[in-house]
Amino acid sequence: MRIRGAVLDRIGAPAPYAESRPISVTDLELAEPGPGELLVRIEAAGLCHSDLSVVDGNRVRPVPMLLGHEAAGRIEAIGGDSDLRIGQRVVMTFLPRCGDCAGCATGGRTPCVPGSVANNAGELLGGGRRLRRDGETVHHHLGVSGFATHAVVDRRSVVPVEDDVPPEVAAVLGCAVLTGGGALLNSAKPVARDRIMVVGLGGVGMAAVLVAASLRAELGCEVIAVDTVPEKLKLARELGATAAYTPVELAEQGIVAEAVVEAAGNVRAFETAVAATAPGGITVTVGLPNPEARASISPLGLVAQGRTIAGSYLGSAVPSRDIPTYVRMWRAGRLPIEQLISSRIELADVNAAMDDLAAGHGLRQVIIFD
Repeated sequence: MRIRGAVLDRIGAPAPYAESRPISVTDLELAEPGPGELLVRIEAAGLCHSDLSVVDGNRVRPVPMLLGHEAAGRIEAIGGDSDLRIGQRVVMTFLPRCGDCAGCATGGRTPCVPGSVANNAGELLGGGRRLRRDGETVHHHLGVSGFATHAVVDRRSVVPVEDDVPPEVAAVLGCAVLTGGGALLNSAKPVARDRIMVVGLGGVGMAAVLVAASLRAELGCEVIAVDTVPEKLKLARELGATAAYTPVELAEQGIVAEAVVEAAGNVRAFETAVAATAPGGITVTVGLPNPEARASISPLGLVAQGRTIAGSYLGSAVPSRDIPTYVRMWRAGRLPIEQLISSRIELADVNAAMDDLAAGHGLRQVIIFD
């Protein structure tokens, strides 16, 4: 079938992207879903730094590639037998889980091995690609390619949700909430009266703030937000942070926390997060810096103070397990995910939206499809 989508043609184009236009919004051919696959009509797709990291070259992927890894939509066709039904709304997640490999056996702590291989190759979990443009094969982005009117995805790349979950909320569940929330619930695992700190207040970091705020009544915890942008510190307070500081203020006042999440994806933020981790505490890093980036920390500080550093990819999530938990929290009014959405845009705006993302403007820009 003919679809329209945003294809990254070249990596590392100069900014501003609104002028260099590395992404083409173009027509493509999408194959029918094979066994174990679904055709999904996309309703909403969020822009994330993981998309930008492919555009700017920090995360090298094969091109041409149809971008977008955080999306939601409705099933229009099913390949073979399935437990899902046509018309059902699904959240699309960028780390499929085969359920059989050593990575899947860790309960979310490490990624699915075949899923990671497929993602790096620009393929679906079941193998191969379903996209072509003018006779040329186009790669999938993390098994989703959600910046398009339709997508064919592996069944293991989606989680169904009820109709009362709006499309833009469902989309943001697939990455921002899974990653930020999971960094806390699955990796940091704060206990009563722990102080929780989030360093880096983009979409993922602010999702972590929201989830941390939902724990305040239960755990009696402080929620500390850290960023260099005053507007984001103000918003973090509005979303439930009990205190908010710039990194300079944090260091000057010697503020520390037992559970620290780093969500900025740069070395300075990581070093700030480690330095602000209390004795006996844990630093969980979910940001994706350049692969060549290196940080400077004191191993003695880890040993003498019993501190831990942990990586958490996609919030160490098992999407089929964790997304229903966040939906219940949202439905109960404990997790106002709508407040993460800073703007709703059209597919044609995708290059300019990457400029806004690079500049740190807003939290989550969401592409809305008719």
